[in-house]
Amino acid sequence: MDSLVIVDCQYDFIDGTLACKHSHEAVEAIIHFLNTHEVKALYTSDWHRPSNQSFKRNGGIWPDHCVQGTKGAELDSEFSKVEKEENRPVAANRYLKGIADDHEEYSAFLGKTAAGEVLKDAVSPHVYVAGIASEFCVRETVLSLLKAGHTVTLLEDGLGYVDQQAHEKNLSDLKARGVNSI
Repeated sequence: MDSLVIVDCQYDFIDGTLACKHSHEAVEAIIHFLNTHEVKALYTSDWHRPSNQSFKRNGGIWPDHCVQGTKGAELDSEFSKVEKEENRPVAANRYLKGIADDHEEYSAFLGKTAAGEVLKDAVSPHVYVAGIASEFCVRETVLSLLKAGHTVTLLEDGLGYVDQQAHEKNLSDLKARGVNSI
């Protein structure tokens, strides 16, 4: 069964401190895909401590976001509408990244569940990818998957983004690298 990696569909990227364009529509499209296709859902989450060096207050470039234990770090509750219970987000299929304070981790490829399972070991040879934000964490996750030899298909309607031009440039670049899209 193919995997669907659902990147960072968390409140801070939807309505919060780093709200992205097309994020609500992306979540709806992802849920529709999950409800109409036989795939294994794997959710990723930015999971920072308040001391993360990527935060402006700590010398980084980003506002505080997806801080562990906050509403902003939670996955969108709309995923409760996923019909198959095994494809709803739970600890066993939620891969956390960005835990280390001293370096940025856009790619979810090495993200881990609470039990220590690594995303790279859970994905199928062909992987669907959707989520937020197209130009950052989605892009880096896709590049990691390609480097590891996976075939990747992007769900274009299931992508949120910071900037539309950068998003479109990213899509063109990923397609030139062999990524499929639907």
